[in-house]
Amino acid sequence: MSRTVLILGGRAPAALEHARRFHARGWRVHVADSIPCRLTGWSSAVTASHALPPPRFDPRGFVVELGRIVRDQCIDLLLPTCEEVFHLARHRAALPRELHVVADDFDRLRALHSKWEFAGLARTHGMPVPDSALIHTLAEARAWAGGRGVVLKPEYSRFGVHVRLYPAGIPEDAPELASLGAWVVQAFVAGDELCSYAIAEGGRLLAHMTYRPAYRLSRSSSYYFDPVENPGIGDAVARLVRGIGYSGQISFDWIVGSDDRAVALECNPRATSGLHLFAPYVDVPAALLGDIDVNGERDAYETSHGRARMIVPVMLAAGLSGALRSGRLAQWRADWKRADDVISIAGDRAPQVGAMADLASYVRLAMQRRCSVREAATRDIEWDGETLPPVSP
Repeated sequence: MSRTVLILGGRAPAALEHARRFHARGWRVHVADSIPCRLTGWSSAVTASHALPPPRFDPRGFVVELGRIVRDQCIDLLLPTCEEVFHLARHRAALPRELHVVADDFDRLRALHSKWEFAGLARTHGMPVPDSALIHTLAEARAWAGGRGVVLKPEYSRFGVHVRLYPAGIPEDAPELASLGAWVVQAFVAGDELCSYAIAEGGRLLAHMTYRPAYRLSRSSSYYFDPVENPGIGDAVARLVRGIGYSGQISFDWIVGSDDRAVALECNPRATSGLHLFAPYVDVPAALLGDIDVNGERDAYETSHGRARMIVPVMLAAGLSGALRSGRLAQWRADWKRADDVISIAGDRAPQVGAMADLASYVRLAMQRRCSVREAATRDIEWDGETLPPVSP
């Protein structure tokens, strides 16, 4: 009898990747989200899609409906992909005890999500991070920086939103910090930007991938993912997850300086785009269940399929227009030829149409709420460190 997985955050390409990998291993795949998720829901890998109340605004409704789906569909494994992981971990006690949930303890996730607390955890467990301080005003940041180049970011944020880069130091006319709670001032580190994605269980690193976000929307999300080898990053991630006994998905942003030393900038304890890069034979579902014995061999859990991956519509739009403006058309053409789409693949083309339908829904939401499309697509699941009251079962 096949097992059944419920994947949350169906709006994300990572959820689509998970759905296809679970389906290929014989699982029945259900997806759920609190905004339209036709990107994943229309995949041939998916049995059914479910609508959830937004966990940020209706936590009790979220938990009650999630519990109903788990019971009615006989769900064996619950897998979050986006920031709903924080709400899920906070309210884990309200869900069936026998349910396997791929999420660590809420307090551990909170510490990793905090750009300030993460820096302390990283130093404790031997992961290199830039010097940093917790501040609340621009004057405090300027005093700490002492004229050095710095990066300013809210303690809780995502996708590079509100991040300020001041490589030559904070200018005199810099605007005051927005009222977003505490901020972190971080020493600016120049170098090559890399990212990593990992799966761990009980402190064991079971899958790991390092990649270069070669094309970005401004300084925000990447849409081109190029696998690279950097053993130092894998070793640093292994030390951290072992040191804190981590279980679940975990991702990092890195800078590799001129001395080839990788420095971790921040942590995202959720799925990111490195997931797309594993070779087809890497058993990602088994890693999520903790059923892989890597025996300390890196090539057991870090094998890519050798080609880059990209989100084709964005590469055609933002990527091509950027290449034309910067005179890098030849490089764009070469990068295009060596990458495969993460959305539309042979035998499963409907997600491309679903992605366009989702985008139209997000645009309508943005117009209704008078916010950006990015905010419309994430505000229902975001968590910025505020108190989450418990929900009774």
